[in-house]
Amino acid sequence: MQTPFIQNHQFNFIQKQADFLLKTLRSVVDRKVLETVRYTVGTNAVGSFNELTPDQKELLEQLSTYDKPHDVQLYMNQLEEYLIPFPEVSAKQIQKLFPKAKKLKLPDLESMDYAHTTYLRWIDIATSRLFIVYPHEGKFLGIEGRITATNKKGYCMFCHRHQELGFFNVKMKGHSADNFASIGQYVCMDNKACNDSITDITMLEKFLFSTVK
Repeated sequence: MQTPFIQNHQFNFIQKQADFLLKTLRSVVDRKVLETVRYTVGTNAVGSFNELTPDQKELLEQLSTYDKPHDVQLYMNQLEEYLIPFPEVSAKQIQKLFPKAKKLKLPDLESMDYAHTTYLRWIDIATSRLFIVYPHEGKFLGIEGRITATNKKGYCMFCHRHQELGFFNVKMKGHSADNFASIGQYVCMDNKACNDSITDITMLEKFLFSTVK
């Protein structure tokens, strides 16, 4: 049994490096260019981690050793064994995170791809509300807000993917019980695609943490 050490967003980043290598292998014949690209993708893969054991570092550096597309694809398939899954969360846990949401529509937890989830999110179409559950320091954060489709494509605040966007507006309590502020950003309308594309959690966490101060 392999010890997981790769988070979903890190895997997505490595996948982008692998895609770059695949594209190069299929279109470039200059050996110097190939060597430079192979070195770059290996270095980038390792650089996406703050701490690595020698074995983990060696595993990531393997990406730079392949010269056949088939081998790169096999490597990425094998790397999935090292994914850290999203912590399992129950319906009751989710309901406790959103006590003010009457008739809360829950996501389909049974079909959820925990391995490829950075943050759990779903849209209640009936109320035009986006719900987010995010694991942090052994607990779950619950954030909800109104999402309004823009019917335009742009770059998502969380995953930086060019796709259909919605404006996500979250109300926050101000200095008094009657004082409210709000914070908003443009984010993906597609729940799964955002998790499949996110390669850095910096902006996601910055937004989420700012809503729960």
